[in-house]
Amino acid sequence: MDQSTHSPLRGAFWMLLSGVAFAIINSSNQWVAFVMGYEFANVALFQYAIATLILLPWLWRQGLARSLRTQQLGLHIVRVGIAVAGIQFWLWALAYPVPIWQAIALLMTSPLFVTIGSALFLRERVDGKRWAATSVGFIGAMIILAPWSEAFHLSALLPVIAAVFWAIYSLITKSQLQRGESPSTIVFYLFALTLPFNAFIAAPVFALPQASMWPFLLLVGVLTGIAQLALTKAYQSAEAAFIQPFDLAKLPLNILVGYWVMGSIPPGQLWLGASLIVGATLFLTHSENRQERRKEAALAAG
Repeated sequence: MDQSTHSPLRGAFWMLLSGVAFAIINSSNQWVAFVMGYEFANVALFQYAIATLILLPWLWRQGLARSLRTQQLGLHIVRVGIAVAGIQFWLWALAYPVPIWQAIALLMTSPLFVTIGSALFLRERVDGKRWAATSVGFIGAMIILAPWSEAFHLSALLPVIAAVFWAIYSLITKSQLQRGESPSTIVFYLFALTLPFNAFIAAPVFALPQASMWPFLLLVGVLTGIAQLALTKAYQSAEAAFIQPFDLAKLPLNILVGYWVMGSIPPGQLWLGASLIVGATLFLTHSENRQERRKEAALAAG
């Protein structure tokens, strides 16, 4: 990143803004899907249709014709299909409902699956320390899941499945960027292809929202667009290694909003399990950044 564009405060602000937006989105989706009884597939359809409309002016300014150009259309379709699967499992978890504190903490295991996928599919070297951190993170997830307790239900695995799909999405995105695809093209195809995928999934259960649901759907659609823009600006403003810890603020933010909307209070084991997941994620982010810098230094050296 050009040091002239590096602004840690702006990066932190945009990352925290995205976290606040996603916290409101998650609790609002849970309210519409679970409390109001609207099919989660329909929630996804309207959420991302509205978000696409919100993002169109930004995509236009990025150069719509340029964003359309790609030699990786098939890979874009596969990537977005996997992302949509993650969205559906995530909304299914919220609609069930899996408590928001549990769902978001388990979703944070996604970077752990990315580490495994990097080793298996991208053939990246993962040293013993990163494997140890990944194991610690999964121990944290097991503490939150508590499959040995009587309260455990298979629905608790839905956020984990969503995390796996989004990890695969991240790996494909990384691969495309390494092949020279532009970030604006990545975002364009994500939203352009999400709509037909969601429409196909929602078709068997499609129903127009009731009047009382529209304010929530408009809210989550607009905030989804804002959150995507905020994430983009965060990574444009500061190095990923600096702003990544601010992304972890999504756990307390979701707990706070979830308590306010749904009245869900997390038990004590959440904090132990989440601490292990957060610690592992921070270590892996630091290791990834150090590895990228080594690569850059090696390329610069010739």
